[in-house]
Amino acid sequence: MVRLAVCPFGFSVRRTRRRKIMTVPNHTSPVRLAVAGPRSPRFAFLRGPAPILVSALLWGTIGTVSTLAPTDAPAAAIGCAGLSLGGILLFLTARGTRSLPRACTHPERWLLVLGAFAVAGYPVTFYPAVARTGVAVSTVIALGSAPIFVGLLAWATGQDRPTARWACATTAALLGCTFLVLGPELAGQGTPVDATGVVLATGAGLSYACYSLIADRLITRGHPSDAVMGVLFGAAGMLVIPLVLSIDTHWLTTPRGATVAAYLALFTVYLAYRLFGYGLRHTTASTATTLTLTEPAVAAILGINVLGERLPAASWCGLAVLAVGLLLLTAPLSACRRKDRPTGLSQLRSRRSGTGPSTQHQGRV
Repeated sequence: MVRLAVCPFGFSVRRTRRRKIMTVPNHTSPVRLAVAGPRSPRFAFLRGPAPILVSALLWGTIGTVSTLAPTDAPAAAIGCAGLSLGGILLFLTARGTRSLPRACTHPERWLLVLGAFAVAGYPVTFYPAVARTGVAVSTVIALGSAPIFVGLLAWATGQDRPTARWACATTAALLGCTFLVLGPELAGQGTPVDATGVVLATGAGLSYACYSLIADRLITRGHPSDAVMGVLFGAAGMLVIPLVLSIDTHWLTTPRGATVAAYLALFTVYLAYRLFGYGLRHTTASTATTLTLTEPAVAAILGINVLGERLPAASWCGLAVLAVGLLLLTAPLSACRRKDRPTGLSQLRSRRSGTGPSTQHQGRV
């Protein structure tokens, strides 16, 4: 439940001069400048990093909580039920959701439609991947593949072009995923990780990347971030309702099923995206990016300690190589390089760094 940091992982540091912060105008309000006064470090932490960290922790519980649903509950239906309830609640409570379609141009309305389908595709692919490959592996593959797809899609749509840094990080991520998947076979401990689950987790990463870029484009054109995310998730929630109803819904009437669906909707969709959007207004993109790396760590820890998942040494090495690739993407560039020449997706991220949930991963559905 991605994180949006909609472009899942940040690639630049938001820079301000003389502590002046410019808000992005929408179609009805002028540009406003505000001068930030002195702020207590403790309150600054509570306003910025703390909400983002809490949202990442909540997203990290998605895979483990979904496994607690009744055994007869279809994996895709679990995620879709959470998205339906949480997405519609997000739409009803976010500001500007009802007026956004009227304020958009015709091409932008098509972007909203495409983005809603991309959001809907995440639970359809991610939750079955968790059921097949486990919480730790599926979460790492989904989040590890998302930045790769972001770079490729940004290149294909003319928003940015690949750099040597991105190519090195992508190579490390692919190598890490290979060792992660083939680890059990290389260690002589049986068959490799389920290939279908790997494909599904990769599809979840693609869905995440698609709606991240779409939300980013809409927000950088001046539309309020809360409205964009509310419309995307609300429409996606409506799209997956037929899927939820077409499958046996008996599991939703059980205490465990209802509790799991309510938790996913209220905490990992509604509350997590609210906190994430609030935190991004008071912190830099680079800080938010680092904090959201807590999600796969939490997912792996819960999968191993709560669900008893086990990985051979070769798979752990793959996870380490994949982590190196992610850190290479997210680590800030040196000050001189950042000043002289933005690289990777830095231009894309710098435009978006202060706009709301679409700047990250963030999300998760």
